[in-house]
Amino acid sequence: MSRIRGTLAALAALLLPLGMAAPAAEAAGGAVAAPVPAPVYTHVDTEDPVLFITIDDGWGTESAAGARKLLIDRRVPASLFLLPGAYQRDMDYYRTLLAHSPARVENHTVSHRDMTTLTAAEQRAEICGARDQQLSAFGDSPQLFRPAGGQDHQWPYYNDDTRTAATACGAKAVVTWTHDLTTWGSWTPPTPELNRGDIVLLHMGPQLEGDLKRVLAAAGAAGLRPAKLREYAHAAR
Repeated sequence: MSRIRGTLAALAALLLPLGMAAPAAEAAGGAVAAPVPAPVYTHVDTEDPVLFITIDDGWGTESAAGARKLLIDRRVPASLFLLPGAYQRDMDYYRTLLAHSPARVENHTVSHRDMTTLTAAEQRAEICGARDQQLSAFGDSPQLFRPAGGQDHQWPYYNDDTRTAATACGAKAVVTWTHDLTTWGSWTPPTPELNRGDIVLLHMGPQLEGDLKRVLAAAGAAGLRPAKLREYAHAAR
């Protein structure tokens, strides 16, 4: 009997990444641990002179050729929290950007729904579904998850179910932001004094090139350089 239990436990360990281990683990008399909720970062604690540039959604590439050129020429390691419906409209834009810069695509849900209005199962479907589509499109699984803002823009945009679903779907961290410096229409937000570890939120669109130039100039004035958020989020855990 002990040999059978040992065999079943070993099988459970092999099948766990595929989401198939529960029956075997239960048969072996063991409990399946729930995913540990992912940590949340609005800022990264680091002594390095770095900040992190993130770009959301992905619509508006037809008027953002200058932004792509800047990201490539300046080798900006931006984290792109994109929606599948957005990047699928202009795959060439994003494949070219990923091929010629250190930018990487991260998870921003399938349909930009407010996570706090969804059940745990619905949240997992949104996050895992976006992960699967990204892997198919780019051959790279997202490492970070950013919840979409709710329609009423009430903070926060996540709950404990979100953090657990993020882990279950392969994300190492839930990422929000320190400063939203997106220009909307004729309104440009004032540029704050940037500090090491700050996470800056921008959005794809015709305003992105100007916003990037403004943020990069402010970062340079503060003695900061853009860094890869994936690497720092993993190290900070």
